[in-house]
Amino acid sequence: MKTNAKRSLRGLVLILTLFVLAQAGLSASGDGETQGSKRLTIYCALPETEIPSYVEAFKAETGITVDYVRLSAGEVLSKVQVEKNNPQASVWYGGNCDTFIAAAGSGLLEKYTSPEVKNIPESYRDPDGFWSPVYVGALAFAVDTGWFKERGIPYPTSWADLLDPVYKDQISMAHPGSSGTAYTILATLVQMMGEEDAMDYLKSLNSNIRQYTKSGSAPPKNVGLGEAAVGLAFSHDCLKPAQQGYPVALSFPSEGTGYEIGAIALIKNGPAEEQANARLFIDWVLSKTGQDIYSTNDSFRLPVNVNAVVPEGAINIKDLPIIGYDFVWAGENRKRLIDEFTQVVANADNLK
Repeated sequence: MKTNAKRSLRGLVLILTLFVLAQAGLSASGDGETQGSKRLTIYCALPETEIPSYVEAFKAETGITVDYVRLSAGEVLSKVQVEKNNPQASVWYGGNCDTFIAAAGSGLLEKYTSPEVKNIPESYRDPDGFWSPVYVGALAFAVDTGWFKERGIPYPTSWADLLDPVYKDQISMAHPGSSGTAYTILATLVQMMGEEDAMDYLKSLNSNIRQYTKSGSAPPKNVGLGEAAVGLAFSHDCLKPAQQGYPVALSFPSEGTGYEIGAIALIKNGPAEEQANARLFIDWVLSKTGQDIYSTNDSFRLPVNVNAVVPEGAINIKDLPIIGYDFVWAGENRKRLIDEFTQVVANADNLK
């Protein structure tokens, strides 16, 4: 009897042990895989108010939760550089492609060609496959209609107009070190004027700058709030405060204006458990479904997918005096031009 009791006890212990091990195995593999398959971490350079419209729609369709960190494009580049040996995110979403070109040149991005690229004009694509285009937009001047009406003067319609002393401390733009928008302004002026003349221009413009913001979407908001007469930004960001009822109108420089190809890319060696979701997210962002959201969230971004709905009121870059902006050159010369701009502005400040 005692022997049978011992055998029964040993059998019970064995069963319990196997049960515990089985549960542990399920927790380690099954639950872990489930969590990994339902989460994604991204760095996003789009405006904070805009991001939820994309990640929530993506979750509704796929069940995948997207954890995002909002940073300006230049800040994303800096963060990815710092994390090169231990990336904390899988996808970089938003910002001009020239910043992505700089990242690719530093070995920070991983090649991925989405099947959705077939629906995007070849002129917008990266021939090397490190990033994918998601929207386009041109540089514009956001103007405070009340400020101009009060003074009875016309809106600025050229880069030269912005040097008028009437705008002293009345122009808002971002700093190209943190903002992809501002770097596009810098690279546009250099490509139009030549480097020396562009830096002289920016040194003169500095006298009229109210502040250099961190984010490229901030200047139009400053204009809408009456904190600046003119804000330099992409047209889609300038249209937002106007649509929201603020006294903001748009004008464009007659000499020519630059534009952006907004991009998305895989961060090299991002979290392994997120890689399938990262590719799925890129596919979705490039799809008609993802790009149709531009027409419902008041972002006014121009989709690059030829099948997507163009937002009502959005400004087509084909209707503007767009320069032949060299994205590759801009990406390759980014650090040097920003360093030079910073030095020029510092010296201009000393001369004020």
